[in-house]
Amino acid sequence: MRVLLSTYGSRGDVEPLVGLAVRLREFGAQVRVCAPPDEDFARRLSGVGVPLVPVSRSARALTKEAPPASGLPRRAAEVIAGQFDAVTAAAEGCDVLVATGMMPAAAGALSVAEMLGIRSVSVTFQQLTLPALHRRPLAYAGRPFPPEVTDNRVLWDLDAQSIDALFGEALNTNRAAAGLPPVDNVRDYVIGEQPWLATDPVLDPWQETPDLDVVQTGAWILTDERPLPAALVAFLDAGAPPVYVGFGSMPMHASTDVAQVAIEAVRAQDRRVVIGRGWADLTLIDDREDCFAVGEVNHQALFGRVAAVVHHGGAGTTTTAARVGAPQVVVPQLADQPYWAGRVAELGIGAAHDGPTPTFESLSAALRTALTPETRARAAAVADTIRTDGATVAAKLLLDAVSRERPAVSA
Repeated sequence: MRVLLSTYGSRGDVEPLVGLAVRLREFGAQVRVCAPPDEDFARRLSGVGVPLVPVSRSARALTKEAPPASGLPRRAAEVIAGQFDAVTAAAEGCDVLVATGMMPAAAGALSVAEMLGIRSVSVTFQQLTLPALHRRPLAYAGRPFPPEVTDNRVLWDLDAQSIDALFGEALNTNRAAAGLPPVDNVRDYVIGEQPWLATDPVLDPWQETPDLDVVQTGAWILTDERPLPAALVAFLDAGAPPVYVGFGSMPMHASTDVAQVAIEAVRAQDRRVVIGRGWADLTLIDDREDCFAVGEVNHQALFGRVAAVVHHGGAGTTTTAARVGAPQVVVPQLADQPYWAGRVAELGIGAAHDGPTPTFESLSAALRTALTPETRARAAAVADTIRTDGATVAAKLLLDAVSRERPAVSA
C-alpha cells in the first residue's frame, strides 16, 4: 500500500507526519512526505528514512517575510499552486493521501486527490478550525469579526465567508486548470465529512457536536532516539536543572529583546538557562557560564531534564513538555497558541503569559508559578495520562479504511 502525507507549514506541521510515516512503514506501507524544502525538515525525515518531496519554497523564508494581512491571498495562491505542482506527481499510484497543514495547502492537496480519484483524509493538529457552536472561530489577520456579533453560529458563517474570500479564487483557478468543478465553501471542503483530530484528548478534549463526525486519534508522536549533544549534556550535568526558553518556528521579530528579557527573568529565579535558537535566531546576551544555546535538538530528552519550558504554545511543543512532565510557561504569539496557553493554565501544569510580548516583570511572574513544587507535581501527574499511541491508532485506521475499499482479488 502506498501513502502520501502532505503538508505545508512549520515544524509543528511536519513532525507529526514523521511519527505517522514510521508507524505506517512498520505496518508494511510505502510512505513519502510532501513538505516545504527547509533543511531541518529534510534532515528530520532523512533521519528516519522517509523520502521528502519538496513543495514550493522554504516555509521559514515565507514566514520571515511577515507580509501585511493584505498579502495573505497572494501567499495562499503560491502555496496552492505549489501543491498542485508537487503533490500531483508525488500522489501518482498512491492509495491514499493524508492532507494537513495550513488550510490553502490542505485544500490544494485534497483537490489533487480528487483529481486523481484516490482516497483522502483531512487532518488537523488543533481543533479550533473545526466548527463547534460552543466556541468562537479564530479570526484571520486583518479580518476581525464585527464586535456586535456574538452569536457563534453567525460567527462560524462569517468564518466560512472569510476563508472563501482569502483562498477561494486561488483554489478554484487551479481546480479549473485541472478540470475540476469550483468549490463554493473552502472550509467545509477541507474539513470534509469525517476530519481527524490528531491531538491528545487530555490536553485537547473534543466536545462532540452533532454537525461534525470527528475522529480523535491522539497526538502523532515518535519517540526521539537522538542523543543530546555532548556539550549540552555537560552543561546539564554541571548544575541544577535549567529553564529552557525557545519559540520554535515563530520569527519573534524583536528576538534580541526577547532573549534578554527571558534570560534576565530566569536568572532572577536563580536558575540557569538553555536558549533554543529557533526561527527567531535567539542568541546569548553575554558569556556567563549559566547559559547555553542550542539549535535543532531532541526536545523529548532535553525537556525531561529542565525545570520548566518557556515556549510559544505550538501544539507539538505543548504536548512534548506535557508528556515528560515539564512545567510550562506559554507566551502565545498567534493562531491556536492562546488556546494551548489556556489549556496549560487550566490543567495546572504551568502558566499562560498574557500576550505575545514578555517583559521582565510579566515573565518573572509566570516563572514563579511554573517553578513551584505544586506545579511540578501536577505536571508529573498529567504526564501519566498523555497517550503515546496516537500515530499507531492513526496508521491502523488509515490502512484498515483503504483495505476495506479495495476490491477483493479472485482466485
